[in-house]
Amino acid sequence: MKDSVTRATISECSQVAQLIAEAFHALDVAKWLVPDADERARVLPRNFAIVAEHALRHGSVYWSAERDAVAVWFPHDGEPLPEIEDYDQRLLAACGEATPRFQVLDGHFDKAHPHEPHHYAAMLAVSPSRQGRGLGGSLLSHHLDQLDRTGTPAYLEAACARSRELYLRLGFKDLEPFTLPDGPTMYPMWRPAQG
Repeated sequence: MKDSVTRATISECSQVAQLIAEAFHALDVAKWLVPDADERARVLPRNFAIVAEHALRHGSVYWSAERDAVAVWFPHDGEPLPEIEDYDQRLLAACGEATPRFQVLDGHFDKAHPHEPHHYAAMLAVSPSRQGRGLGGSLLSHHLDQLDRTGTPAYLEAACARSRELYLRLGFKDLEPFTLPDGPTMYPMWRPAQG
């Protein structure tokens, strides 16, 4: 798998966003963000397109060979990333009435995010029909191997117990979890460089 990982290009932004939306659609956090399933199917791809575009310009987005898994990474090397241009307006246009919940989640993410240099795995998504086959772990390991060679730690938030277990196996350690108002618990996790 690692040999067949490719970088996504800006022209693939909508494909990246759609795969993430499909993979995340059934997660409790996605249901909390947008309770109605039909509305969620419309909102999530638009929201993830904002983040995917930013990552394609300022981070790294990796595809699996079959384009059925994607990993979105941002470097946090002590210098702030450029902000997403017109983020508040774009978020409102993408999420409509669900915008306040996305803002609450963003606030929790910002508060939990470590300040020391690291790489941030903002999203790891596997097509629902391909989940449980090791694609996500292999795709994540592709970038983690690079980080280990440079002595760079990694950070992410696990959205469910299943993903948290995967991340623990890959060397991530729990930080302080947070619970969304009347919603699910998220698990920030840190991985020191290995080796």
